[in-house]
Amino acid sequence: MSDQIQERAGVQVLVCDPAGPTVATEQDALDLIGAAFAGAQVVAVPASRLDERFFSLGTRFAGEVMQKFVNYRLRLAVVGDISTHLSESSALRALVHESNKAGHIWFVPDLDALDDRLRAAS
Repeated sequence: MSDQIQERAGVQVLVCDPAGPTVATEQDALDLIGAAFAGAQVVAVPASRLDERFFSLGTRFAGEVMQKFVNYRLRLAVVGDISTHLSESSALRALVHESNKAGHIWFVPDLDALDDRLRAAS
């Protein structure tokens, strides 16, 4: 499977292939944003595709990536199990908690949970 736009809970979502390239730079994030401009409102990126620096907040990489999505008015959903990262960082736990309360950036365990969030948001 390659990255593809799917309708999920009535919303166009760019669902990224877990086997796709790692998001390791701001340009990688911009490439996903560009792909979403084909009609998606949300980009669902598997947590496994995010460079490890994303989960180490001291690198500021997560903030840079998330800000790009906010600037382009696209929602970002990080999909997958990040429990190991959460257990290692109280700052990351706080970021995930606050992000999940808002509407732009979500951390969800799977695509079914994303569908639930999308339904609740509409």
